[in-house]
Amino acid sequence: MHIPDGFLDLSIAGVFYVLTGIVFVISLIKAKDELDEKRVPVVGMVASAIFAAQMLNWPIPGGTSAHFVGGALAGVILGPYAGFLAMASVLIIQTLVFADGGITALGANIWNMGVVAVFVGYYVFKLLEKKNPYLAAAVAGWLGITLAAIFAGIEIGLSSTFKYSIAVTVPVMGMWHGILGIIEGVITAGVVAYIYSTRPDILFTESKSKVGA
Repeated sequence: MHIPDGFLDLSIAGVFYVLTGIVFVISLIKAKDELDEKRVPVVGMVASAIFAAQMLNWPIPGGTSAHFVGGALAGVILGPYAGFLAMASVLIIQTLVFADGGITALGANIWNMGVVAVFVGYYVFKLLEKKNPYLAAAVAGWLGITLAAIFAGIEIGLSSTFKYSIAVTVPVMGMWHGILGIIEGVITAGVVAYIYSTRPDILFTESKSKVGA
């Protein structure tokens, strides 16, 4: 799902740099309400785990790759804004140090995996949590990665520099990541279940925010 350089028109890449930049600034402000000194180390642990998991990539038809994203998991554990910042830091390091994803496409990659996956995953989890937190986590993980992949398909499919049209890229990205999303959903639910049973205090809740304290 890491879009490389040369796949996006510069105009599309620029739009997502701006959109992602806006979310980044908002998240820097809002994350202060989601974190305290005790929870800051959790951000590092989550980011490190997601970083390691995302390094396992395999190519799929249509010119990009599939891998575990972890956006929903970051949102559930850290909250949407801190979760976004954790994902953004992972993606920036991967791009600048490991060339995993292009610099010109960085804004779009952060949007897909840091905005879409995190915020969709978080709010889906919160919507379903009272009914069944484990099912909620599974659905959040699946939907977060699938929608992130569809966004990637739209971005590259609309770009004139890419040889495949949106009629190819969206179905391919959506289908493959929809399948992978089942695994991501299971992993997300498993991690959430483990945390519930061992350290439920590290899961983000609105009551833990400084605003709600």
